[in-house]
Amino acid sequence: MPTSPATYAVIPACNESDGIAAAVRGLRTQTVPPDEVVVVANNCVDDTAERAAAAGATVLAMPVNRDRKAGALNWALASLLPRLAPGDRVLVMDADSVLDPPFLATATAYLDRGYAGVGGTFRGGPGGGFVGHLQRNEYARYHRDVDRRSGRCLVLTGTAAVFTVATLREVSRARLAGRLPAGDGRGGVYDTTVLTEDNELTFALLHLGHQVVAPAGCALTTEAMTSWRALWRQRLRWKRGAVENCAQYGLTRVTWSYWGRQAFTALGILVSTVYLGTVGYALAVGMHGVHPAWLALTGVFVAERVVTLKYRGWKRMLVAATMSELLLDYFLQACHAWAYACALARR
Repeated sequence: MPTSPATYAVIPACNESDGIAAAVRGLRTQTVPPDEVVVVANNCVDDTAERAAAAGATVLAMPVNRDRKAGALNWALASLLPRLAPGDRVLVMDADSVLDPPFLATATAYLDRGYAGVGGTFRGGPGGGFVGHLQRNEYARYHRDVDRRSGRCLVLTGTAAVFTVATLREVSRARLAGRLPAGDGRGGVYDTTVLTEDNELTFALLHLGHQVVAPAGCALTTEAMTSWRALWRQRLRWKRGAVENCAQYGLTRVTWSYWGRQAFTALGILVSTVYLGTVGYALAVGMHGVHPAWLALTGVFVAERVVTLKYRGWKRMLVAATMSELLLDYFLQACHAWAYACALARR
């Protein structure tokens, strides 16, 4: 009798002692648990490996790694993939994330329907004060948007994604054959030369003619940045990585919509600058100087902030009506502007 496909979870972890046990336990309590959980101890100087082993994971202590998360994943997959069947599944997830119990069962069902990769939508974890609160609102809106698009997503986020072994092998072969960016030049699944390896892998799958999805049943909780400084570093990496991934692939049938989103972001930065300048001028000369068009735009913004937080309850909807989230919006726009400048200057 044919055996059912096996599922293997791979978690790269660099000094993640605070969260690694919860990540492993979240996998053990899945409605369909993985057959093996592999934690890659990546340049750890704390007790991540010990805590992962105590939680029941197989721990692989990686040699010195200069290629960050992508390098750790390539190293683990290079030894794991050759011994697996093409139909087996590989879950790749962050060490600071905890999957909801139906995640793997839902993901494998979508793989059986022909999707090459299945990712998740995420909510922010506790903590972080006001900046954490803003991120949790942001993630709730992301979940809502993906849900309204029936799981169509822009990227299989690195928080958690599931692939078949055959798909990952195809990516490796395509890199060696020159059909995709070469990455590490050794056929590694993940491109070690980029800042956002999850976004690049999504591009790779789409250019190979595959489809990806982030269905509603694949939800998880991930760490929220607990300071403005940490959030700036995270989003600067995300934005610059996305821009450089677009440049890496050029203008193609896949990337044209991503380029369009970058243009829309740049337009948003321009509009926000004009808006702030106009409001500042109006305040300087008296409120009668505020143009009705800007007042209408403000009303639309407030309505959108309130309506899109329905998932988080009426109390948070009321808080959103105070326009307090403008702080995050302008913060992120400043981050995006700096990412564009750094990318253009190759800093």
